[in-house]
Amino acid sequence: MPVVTGLRELRGGRVAVELDGARWRTVPAEVVVRVRLGVGEALERPRLRELARELRRARAVDTALRAVSRREQSAAELDLRLQRRGFAPGLREETLNRLERVGLVDDERYAMRRAETLCERGHGDEAIRWRLERGGVAHETASKAIAALPPERQRARLVVAVRGAGLRTATELARRGFGEDAIEDALGQVVADGP
Repeated sequence: MPVVTGLRELRGGRVAVELDGARWRTVPAEVVVRVRLGVGEALERPRLRELARELRRARAVDTALRAVSRREQSAAELDLRLQRRGFAPGLREETLNRLERVGLVDDERYAMRRAETLCERGHGDEAIRWRLERGGVAHETASKAIAALPPERQRARLVVAVRGAGLRTATELARRGFGEDAIEDALGQVVADGP
């Protein structure tokens, strides 16, 4: 059975582990601390399994942290990313719970920010709802985020005021997910106001 003959601290919070005098692998320092790995310790099969389990945990958290550092994601998007990377369901759930506890994953916050961004880009309520739900946000959470936006009719009127009241504008509004009532109201408002 192999014996740990050296632990050397490296940059970036990593530790080089030597077994029987030869470099074995580089692991996160937190894993070394968590499993209490020490020089002179014989790594029997149960101990190796424990180390492998902690390494998988650390890899799952690292994968998730890298993903949320690029852009905010829903729990479902993050779960899918972890699944594609081959992590087991229990480990994915544990990782997501850990990130939710510390506030790095929050579907309500994600839905609000994503809805605001889509609203600013000129999307209607249905398009926003579809995008949020496609991203794994629950229907109720998506509805709450949409309710916090300016009314759809008001947003449609702004588009009509800029582009003019015509068939092309109506088609564009429909394509961007605005409801029929909002489109009719916006176009009717311009016609009623006159030139």
